[in-house]
Amino acid sequence: MKVIVLGAGIAGVASAWFLNKAGHDVTVIDRQPGPAQETSFANGCQISVSHAQPWANPHTLLKVIKWLGKEDAPLLFRLRPELLQWKWCVQFLRECMPHRIDHNIRQIVAIAEYSRKTLQTVRAEIGMDYDALTRGILHFYTDQKEFDKSLAAATLMRELGCPRNTVSVDEIIRLEPALAGLRNQMVGGDFTATDESGDIYKFTCALAAKAAERGVQFRFNTTVTRLLAEGSGAHQQIKKIEVIAASGHHETVQADAFVVALGSFSAPLLKPLGINLMIYPGKGYSATYHVLNPDAAPTVSLTDDSHKLVLSRLGDRLRVAGTCELNGYNRALNPARCDAITQRVRSLFPGACDYDHPTYWAGLRPLTPSNVPYIGRSKIPNLFLNTGHGTLGWTMGCGSGRAIADIICGRQPDLDFAFLGMPHREPMQIGSPELTG
Repeated sequence: MKVIVLGAGIAGVASAWFLNKAGHDVTVIDRQPGPAQETSFANGCQISVSHAQPWANPHTLLKVIKWLGKEDAPLLFRLRPELLQWKWCVQFLRECMPHRIDHNIRQIVAIAEYSRKTLQTVRAEIGMDYDALTRGILHFYTDQKEFDKSLAAATLMRELGCPRNTVSVDEIIRLEPALAGLRNQMVGGDFTATDESGDIYKFTCALAAKAAERGVQFRFNTTVTRLLAEGSGAHQQIKKIEVIAASGHHETVQADAFVVALGSFSAPLLKPLGINLMIYPGKGYSATYHVLNPDAAPTVSLTDDSHKLVLSRLGDRLRVAGTCELNGYNRALNPARCDAITQRVRSLFPGACDYDHPTYWAGLRPLTPSNVPYIGRSKIPNLFLNTGHGTLGWTMGCGSGRAIADIICGRQPDLDFAFLGMPHREPMQIGSPELTG
């Protein structure tokens, strides 16, 4: 079967990899000049199953209100005259209900744990250098109330099989000596030894190269403009898509099945087909610093709760990412938010890096109100979705690619997740909002 995958980020490339392994003729189409050029380019680089709590919870809601109007706030919300933003916010409030929070955590952990194991399998199979570290993720707190709130989430993670263990300040410093200067500010933390980190850009590029060697075709500098549907109801099919090719000419491309893995840009592409995805772009920032003093820089991947930042060591670089700005599709860098990241990292690890010459970046995370992605079959039988992974694209990417390949092949993926268009092992509601038509 000929399958076209739209999007060459981690979700799209992983989908293509597993579809090719299943024997399909696969083409990947992306508007950028190469793989992983958008949200998969410079994120926080954590494989963080342990911190899969959805943003939709009462604590986040109170913080958003507190942070309103602060340009350097970890979460900056700019109200816009957009119907999608308003609908997204209403759904977000619904997902803050306690029964929804527990349900969404279970969904996120299921796909995240499966994805981490899939990543490990791919890594062992083909081998690649992407600055991977398997030293776990250490989350530290400097606010007692926030630390106390974290204990319930850690308990739930352990119940779900994720070894997120609460640790003392002394244990934090034993695990990461570079945090010793923060001893008097920290109140506790938690550590998950099974979590990982690594450069998502390097990994995605390497996997794309291996896929190309196996026969996957990549069409870069090619923009998808329309999906052309034929028929109606249960008989509706996508027979071809319209693109603007690298030459600048309009073309149509045919296939038997299509996978939409375009992140935040999935929603506007599918809306004309009556598929209304509840995905809103959340602009996330990152800063990359050259390490000057390796002994003073962290080697364990960290999460700084008070500033909502994650830090990952990538060889001689330190990647720091976080914060979120809900402001449409604008990727312009806000200097106040960039400066806030550097000031915080400098205070944590003075002298460790070159803080005068950082590389800043911003990408649009495809956020669903529940943080549960859309994975599965749409209402159009030959149109499949692998999108909406929010802040956990790297964590979920390999597993969701493997799962969507199984679904296209007519198999039930080997995990308990409420896939779109697939029967569930146990009755449960889907975490992501329903598709409407």
